[in-house]
Amino acid sequence: MYAQKITGKVTSNDEALPYVNVYLKSISKGSTTDESGAFVINHVKPGSYTIIASYTGYKKVEKRIAVGTENIVINFNLEETESLNEVIVTGTLKAVSRLESPVPVEVYSPAFFKKNPTPNVFEALQNVNGVRPQLNCNVCNTGDIHINGLEGPYTLVLIDGMPIVSGLSTVYGLSGIPNSLIEQVEVVKGPASSLYGSEAVGGLINIITKLPEHAPLVFADNFMSDWEETNLDLGFKAKVGSKAHMLTGINYYNYSNPIDDNNDNFTDVTLQDRISVFQKWDFKRKDNRLFSLAGRYFYEDRWGGELQWNKSFRGGNEVYGESIYTSRYEIIGNYQLPIDEKINFQFSYSDHDQNSVYGDTPYLAQQRIGFGQLIWDKPVKNHDLLFGLAARYNFYNDNTTATVTADEVTIPSIFVQDEITLSEKQRLLLGARYDYDDRHGSIFTPRIAYRFKPTQDDILRLNAGTGFRVVNLFTEEHAALTGARDVIIEEALEPEQSYNLTLNYLKKIYSKSGKIFTLDASAWYTFFTNAIIPDYDTNPNQIIYDNLDGNSTSKGLSLNVDAIFGSGIQASVGATLQEVSQKENGIKSRQILTERFTGVWSFSYKNYPTNLTIDYTGNLYGPMRLPTLGDLDPRSEYSPTWSIQNVQLTFTGITNFELYGGVKNLLNWTPNKGNPFIIARSHDPFDENVQFDNSGNVIPTQENPYALTFDPSYVYAPNQGRRLFFGLRYNLK
Repeated sequence: MYAQKITGKVTSNDEALPYVNVYLKSISKGSTTDESGAFVINHVKPGSYTIIASYTGYKKVEKRIAVGTENIVINFNLEETESLNEVIVTGTLKAVSRLESPVPVEVYSPAFFKKNPTPNVFEALQNVNGVRPQLNCNVCNTGDIHINGLEGPYTLVLIDGMPIVSGLSTVYGLSGIPNSLIEQVEVVKGPASSLYGSEAVGGLINIITKLPEHAPLVFADNFMSDWEETNLDLGFKAKVGSKAHMLTGINYYNYSNPIDDNNDNFTDVTLQDRISVFQKWDFKRKDNRLFSLAGRYFYEDRWGGELQWNKSFRGGNEVYGESIYTSRYEIIGNYQLPIDEKINFQFSYSDHDQNSVYGDTPYLAQQRIGFGQLIWDKPVKNHDLLFGLAARYNFYNDNTTATVTADEVTIPSIFVQDEITLSEKQRLLLGARYDYDDRHGSIFTPRIAYRFKPTQDDILRLNAGTGFRVVNLFTEEHAALTGARDVIIEEALEPEQSYNLTLNYLKKIYSKSGKIFTLDASAWYTFFTNAIIPDYDTNPNQIIYDNLDGNSTSKGLSLNVDAIFGSGIQASVGATLQEVSQKENGIKSRQILTERFTGVWSFSYKNYPTNLTIDYTGNLYGPMRLPTLGDLDPRSEYSPTWSIQNVQLTFTGITNFELYGGVKNLLNWTPNKGNPFIIARSHDPFDENVQFDNSGNVIPTQENPYALTFDPSYVYAPNQGRRLFFGLRYNLK
């Protein structure tokens, strides 16, 4: 005889949780909660079972039940958690448990980023081990993301799994994603080109936004600093009709207070005025099939330069300023086809328009990227198969001499992945991707991943694969745009190819006193052929680009330790040792602007009786080789070891509100310490008093004894000193 059904409801803090997985552990029978948090499991044989409710970002709950002939009602209340045991990740283009994934993926929750609130995703990543936000210009403060010491163009940034942030937007578009909308950030280190194509050579960062159903009804987050920075996040969700949920988020940031603490008559920090509007829709469909659509519009006006600059000097040669107007919009969608097989169509489109001047050098650029892919998820016995067809459309045009005609190309791709369950403890993943580029022909990128789980608390992962990168210099190298150096392209640039091997070990330790420790260690080695590395050294007035006649390598070790001590105490410490070098004509040299060691940490203590939490976060960077302008340049060739540290106090004793404040950059570290100046010849930004010989080399003179030209590319750390901040958050669920 069969029971009629098992019913119940899943909530969190008295709020219904939709789309929670509820299932019986010992048999393949389960359900998913609806919008009201309710679930139904029909036709269960009598017996004893363990029923489980599991959802991303919440503690999994298990209950024992005895099933007879009567209907059973059982309810669950899930608690939010920072433990990453059950977080679902997309490192293999499908949702899996982090502990089950053969590919090591680091996952960071909103709680992690709240420990050091920032106005953009770019700055928020500064406390992720092995990931470094790199500023590329002292004047306009544009930057990119380095993973394991590799330059920003090697990092692919995704939004909801779609390659939105690339090319121009890697340099200028990482700001403006409202932090309040982020559900989690996933980091994959090492080549992922077999799934994501070009630009995923060094790794990828996937920014996953909240589902509208799970966002607060209304939310706001506003903070200010004593540098007169203001950041505001506003948002709300709404149910539209009976079949749609909508989430809207707005981010506004303004900094309009020129400060020159290092007395070089240049702004220490770029002045910015930007707004970003994000909206996401989820549609309810038959059989819980997926359909989501999101869009974002971003506008920013930023400038840096001499303090007396204003817009009347824009593009002229009287007062130096770097002024950038950026307008871009993005569309992202995911639609599950209405058929029995699980096939999704994912698509994205971005349109980026940039109007900028660097002194009297204009840079006008347009970039359009369209992306679409069909993914077929097909489990078969011990094989979890994934098939994909993709196409990427790239359009790029600018006013530089390097772009005679618009660069327009469509790259079709096909990929396949098979995750094989060898045994309860072993899994093997095989993957391959084929791309065809009219400019370069066929590109094949295979990969293999092996996961061995000897116990529930130990995981060993071995990953090997290849990556490729098709280069567009002027969307990636800000120094090529400043006009401070001549750009020399010595040959037609071929795609870079990389070969990577990564070993990862994850260990969880539970003490008798209730403490939990998670150790995550990795070792990697990446070998590059056809590497394109900008040469700043051969001629201090030039940047020379060509395919490396030799090879380059990236190798290193990293360790993360997360600890929960109980009594409101948590800690996280990470360290990375790395070497990124190149070898050409038998000579080995260290890559410029790359540190050999880094460290990150966060310590938190919550005092529950007073509702106060204190967070102490920081990072540490070892010396890196810097782009000096020849032998006479008095600036240090290597940066010192430096650190940015922050402290924050948060009060949560008022319903729906959080008050927070603290100090950023406690040590007041700025890169001008120990240097006579940072920007070379800031008093002569148009090189009016620089003399050259017949070969174009600078001649030392009494007025210019160091033989320098104006150059703002000597930058390795934020040029913003100690500052106070305070803020207020409001959430209505």
